[in-house]
Amino acid sequence: MTPQERRASGSLAAIFAARMLGLFLVLPVFALEAARYPGGGDPAQVGLAMGIYGLTHGLLQIPFGIASDRLGRKRVIIAGLLVFAAGSLVAAAADSLGLLIIGRALQGAGAVSAAATALLADQTRDEVRTKAMALVGASIGLTFALSLVIAPPLAAQIGLSGLFAITAGLALGCIAVVAWWTPPEPVRHKNMPRGKLREVLSHPGLLRLDVGVFVLHAVQLAMWLAVPALLVRAGLPQQNHWYVYLPTVLASFVVMGLTLFPLERRGYLRAVFLGAVVLIALVQAGLLLVSDQPGIGLLAALLFVFFCGFNVLEASQPSMASRLAPAHARGAALGVYNTLQSLGLFAGGAVGGWLAKSVGTQGLFAACAGLMLLWLAVAWPMRAPGRSAQEVLADEAQAT
Repeated sequence: MTPQERRASGSLAAIFAARMLGLFLVLPVFALEAARYPGGGDPAQVGLAMGIYGLTHGLLQIPFGIASDRLGRKRVIIAGLLVFAAGSLVAAAADSLGLLIIGRALQGAGAVSAAATALLADQTRDEVRTKAMALVGASIGLTFALSLVIAPPLAAQIGLSGLFAITAGLALGCIAVVAWWTPPEPVRHKNMPRGKLREVLSHPGLLRLDVGVFVLHAVQLAMWLAVPALLVRAGLPQQNHWYVYLPTVLASFVVMGLTLFPLERRGYLRAVFLGAVVLIALVQAGLLLVSDQPGIGLLAALLFVFFCGFNVLEASQPSMASRLAPAHARGAALGVYNTLQSLGLFAGGAVGGWLAKSVGTQGLFAACAGLMLLWLAVAWPMRAPGRSAQEVLADEAQAT
């Protein structure tokens, strides 16, 4: 990476990490803390307060992405972060579940993921794009693991309102990073064509990735409705689940670094991508088989394999989407992509909860395995984006 690419990747990874830390901090304690609010005795209302973020986030990704194509990435990112901070403050001040729902909906309305990903794509070359996206993915994964460790003691000290206040502060800090650390966005000619939604909705390669990101995050959230209970049944108390999560996440990043980047440079991106889909399908089958008598070691091994596949897909999918999309429609393409990601999370929670209630844990894992196999069939005809001329020249220079 060039110094500017490292600066762009580092600053945008920091933005994603800080913003996601604010979101992840409330997840491990939300259900318990929200029950203390007036109206918190209704599980459906608590579930709505937790999930409405994903709904508004998904619905506004496309408008924010298109706006970033037309108005500029940084301007849209800063506007979205202000909305996210306002929602966090509303949630922090909430004295009822209804006001908490409004705050969570406003948080989701600050849908900057597409614009931020498009800005990162604008500022990195094709040959290092996956590495830059992986840095963002790694920052999010580490943030998730950190939140599992620090959220319970923080909530005990400052409550849910305090966690939302921290979230607002992190969002305002992200604005400072965008304004003063992230490199200036490339100059766009005033006569440059602007992206149209139908242009990205008729692209077969992009549509395959959209289906894939929906399935991946639906399966991720659905399986997490059952995995914590399996760990408890295996003898690991809830407060100690990070003993399994943290090592498996960190080890999976090492595996990704040793496999994805070298194999991508050698032209094996399609094989690595499809192999990661197969790995996650096998994990769902494994969880189905061990759900009757779970053991901590076996669950840890399955989660390690899951994170290996998940991290490869999290790094490679947005990279491929940004490379397949026309440059003038990159924001729109990533808006659609991030919309399907958010809706996948929403569907995974809603449908996964219904499956767990209706057909039990084994039925849930069977459905997840079937969904992964369906994705494999959809993704099979894929072709990895072609290598750029600069990448070919760089490899030839290295060989000589």
